[in-house]
Amino acid sequence: MKVIGFNGSPRKTWNTATLLQKALEGAASQGATTKLIHLYDLDFKGCKSCFSCKTKNGKSYGSCAVKDDLAPILKDIRTADALILASPVYFWAVSGEMKSFMERLLFPLYRYAKADAPSFTLFPRKIDTAFIYTMNTTEEQMKQAGYETSIVLNETFLKRVFGKSESLLSFNTYQFDDYSKIDQERFDVEAKAARLKEYFPQDCQKAFDMGMRFAKGN
Repeated sequence: MKVIGFNGSPRKTWNTATLLQKALEGAASQGATTKLIHLYDLDFKGCKSCFSCKTKNGKSYGSCAVKDDLAPILKDIRTADALILASPVYFWAVSGEMKSFMERLLFPLYRYAKADAPSFTLFPRKIDTAFIYTMNTTEEQMKQAGYETSIVLNETFLKRVFGKSESLLSFNTYQFDDYSKIDQERFDVEAKAARLKEYFPQDCQKAFDMGMRFAKGN
């Protein structure tokens, strides 16, 4: 088994990266080969709308034609057995780097098929995928703000391209080492600290368990 994780946060050791690493550790515990990609380390942009990936009989049909740091990673994905994407929620959606990555990952494989087509994908097989989200809002605030629409859409397109997908949401995350230095009045720091202590370890365990399941193929 080969499991690749994609960190869509600029931070390499904070909430998003920690949960993603736990998922990969879970997969590794079952003998899977794992790889962690920090998207903010790469030099790439989103889709350029060249449509080379959709040109009939073209040399790039079904794959992104752009040659940059993302090109070898997109090629490597073709041999993966599971993909785990992870991102903080920035302005009601995933980070900019993650959004650009998703455009380059999904659009070349997604067919402009009719609504009743048996398949929307050019990916040759079904693999497990997941999306890990971290956010500084509570679950109730997330629903009030309408985050769920974006989460459902991401899961829908991952399913259409790769066949399977699930989401893991971590709420009310602790954003800073020292809140006293930050200009903010909105968040209850004590509640966040309590959430970090009680629930974040549970989220880490959920991520670990997910990685284990992916490595087992179920």
